[in-house]
Amino acid sequence: MPIRKYHPIMKIINSSFIDLPCPSSISYLWNWGSITGLCLMIQIITGLFLSMHYSNNIEMSFESISHIMRDTNNGWLMRIIHANCASIFFMSIYLHIGRNLFYESFKFQVTWNSGIIILFASMATAFLGYVLPWGQMSFWGATVITNLVSAIPYIGNNVVLWLWGGYAINNPTLTRFFSLHFILPFMILMLVIIHLLFLHETGSSNPLGLSYNKDKIQFHPLFLLKDLVGFILIMSLLLTMLLITPFNLMDPENFTPANPLVTPIHIQPEWYFLFAYAILRSIPNKLGGVIALMFSIMILFILPLFKDKHFKGMQFSPFNQLMFWVLINVFILLTWMGAQPVEPPFILSSQIMTCVYFSIFMIMQINKS
Repeated sequence: MPIRKYHPIMKIINSSFIDLPCPSSISYLWNWGSITGLCLMIQIITGLFLSMHYSNNIEMSFESISHIMRDTNNGWLMRIIHANCASIFFMSIYLHIGRNLFYESFKFQVTWNSGIIILFASMATAFLGYVLPWGQMSFWGATVITNLVSAIPYIGNNVVLWLWGGYAINNPTLTRFFSLHFILPFMILMLVIIHLLFLHETGSSNPLGLSYNKDKIQFHPLFLLKDLVGFILIMSLLLTMLLITPFNLMDPENFTPANPLVTPIHIQPEWYFLFAYAILRSIPNKLGGVIALMFSIMILFILPLFKDKHFKGMQFSPFNQLMFWVLINVFILLTWMGAQPVEPPFILSSQIMTCVYFSIFMIMQINKS
């Protein structure tokens, strides 16, 4: 028999991509996990090339971005791929989570929890990366978000000083943000491998909601081809963004060098953080806002704790289906409200949508018990 059949690496490849049994009924909605992995690899590769020409100094960082865009061979391409693929990365993450919510894949508790940890790490990495161009929105976004830590009782102010590396955001802040932004994607990659190991232990879920499904086929060739179709479509979307609207998702304020003496009229993060930012702003108390911000993601951890006695998936519960689509609409509305100025009627609307957002999770779980 061929020697390669006994090689440990070939065994891992076979078990992961060829011989892996998958439910025959899974649809293209199951592609979002692999698309997220593809986006992560693109981000790591482009980020590695960008780091070769980036200067993590407050006097030079903005100019180094201009140098990458104007003077470096294909630097403009690396930069706009890195910036726009981040949006596609989070879009695929949110769609992946949405599909798991709808089909109640959180019944695989360890796999689900490892995925939420990946989400937290990805959000932290994206925030750190947003600071690096050292434009106006980068500087003031970092100022606002890092100041939130001061809401922690007793130790908050000391933690902020440690984050800043001084009494204001300066060179030490940018240096440590760059270091963390560089190392965190490799930690995310390790978490993704762990996530896949847990997934392979339990197997994928399926639209029928069956916990034990004998109707399984090998991953190759059907699902491999399905993933390739997903890759082609998402790369087509990315290519369209790069060639037609490469800067549409970037804040115009960030094309101006950071100036600590001039505050932008409206400080806001990237679109994929706007829902959480709207929840943060809707709470008039600083500590309460930080708790609500963290709990808007951490609430996903409680979903596996509730067991559905009547249904094997949300698709079989008309009421939970209704709640799911209400949740999707609330998420979109919060994202829109996060981009609006802090004034009526957006303040009251954000508070109402925040209450609805948390209530939906509670109602869905009460309906199961």
